Amino acid sequence: ARFGAVMCCCGPCAMYRRSALALLLDQYEAQFFRGKPSDFGEDRHLTILMLKAGFRTEYVPDAIAATVVPHSLRPYLRQQLRWARSTFRDTFLAWRLLPELDGYLTLDVIGQNLGPLLLAISSLAALAQLLIDGSIP
Repeated sequence: ARFGAVMCCCGPCAMYRRSALALLLDQYEAQFFRGKPSDFGEDRHLTILMLKAGFRTEYVPDAIAATVVPHSLRPYLRQQLRWARSTFRDTFLAWRLLPELDGYLTLDVIGQNLGPLLLAISSLAALAQLLIDGSIP
């Protein structure tokens, strides 16, 4: 991590010190969002808990891991939706943490969350233009 933090240590590749994990285990097991239990996106949530506690997260480019992936479109889309929800949820949980991190990392996190919103807005604007005057932008 060139900037001193990785916002999501993905599950299959993540390794944590036992002592660090022990400090955060209660918070990790009691994930709630908007008053409801939440158990998706646990890798991102644990990474944010580590950063909030003052631990560093690092990227190791030569790490190798295996994981199970969906073999058909429907389960793949469900997985992607679950990951997108956890990204947005955990970004909201991490807003107070962002100013403590490198400015570039903060900008990256904001961009990751604004990108899909801007894509949706521009797609709707293009559709509106097509419907209103029949031209393609």
